[in-house]
Amino acid sequence: MSKLKVEHGASKINLVPLKTNIEGSISQDIELMATWSDNDRKYIVNELLRFALAQEEGFQKHKASVAAKASQPASVATSVSPPAKSAPVAMPKSDISAVIRA
Repeated sequence: MSKLKVEHGASKINLVPLKTNIEGSISQDIELMATWSDNDRKYIVNELLRFALAQEEGFQKHKASVAAKASQPASVATSVSPPAKSAPVAMPKSDISAVIRA
């Protein structure tokens, strides 16, 4: 099993807002970990989420398949050219009359 590693004083990262509610006991533990590691709570939450997501094998497989599909060039699906329209075969007039007479 992997271990969560929290770097001390490493909370200087770009953040995007995520609005959610968490249980009081979890909030207290996050606050305690933030104080212990000299990091912002936001950093601790990010590290915990990153760790949890990395541990979920089913999610990692899904993430890889989505990334693989997204990286396929769009031209692959459209690179097959439509079949060329065949021009009508021109028959010599003498052949046409032979077909009509038959």
